[in-house]
Amino acid sequence: MTGWTPAELDQIGRADELQISSRRADGSLRPFVTIWVVRSGDGIYIRSAGGPSNGWYRRALASGTGRIRAGGVERDARFAAADRALAPAIDAGYHAKYDRYGPRFVAPVTGPAAHDVTLQVIPVE
Repeated sequence: MTGWTPAELDQIGRADELQISSRRADGSLRPFVTIWVVRSGDGIYIRSAGGPSNGWYRRALASGTGRIRAGGVERDARFAAADRALAPAIDAGYHAKYDRYGPRFVAPVTGPAAHDVTLQVIPVE
């Protein structure tokens, strides 16, 4: 169980975008950054389209905590490397949700390179 309610999973899963803010060392939140998000099963996942050097990704991975907003849900969250066994299902989620934007935009968040920069968003109770 991830801690998301069924309603939160539905709302975040339907949202086109998620806003993420990681925590600084002093506990304050950084400015929110808008990214794509998918739901797979009972999990919420995000990927860095810019690879491992993308600023929001590096900060989220380093701090491990922050806040997200999507689909009317706003929660404190932890960010953890996603289980690589879930990568095909997460790829499928990105294709189903975002292929309408075309391969130029979807390619950076699908496939083997994207698997390495996939984070699970876990709500903080």
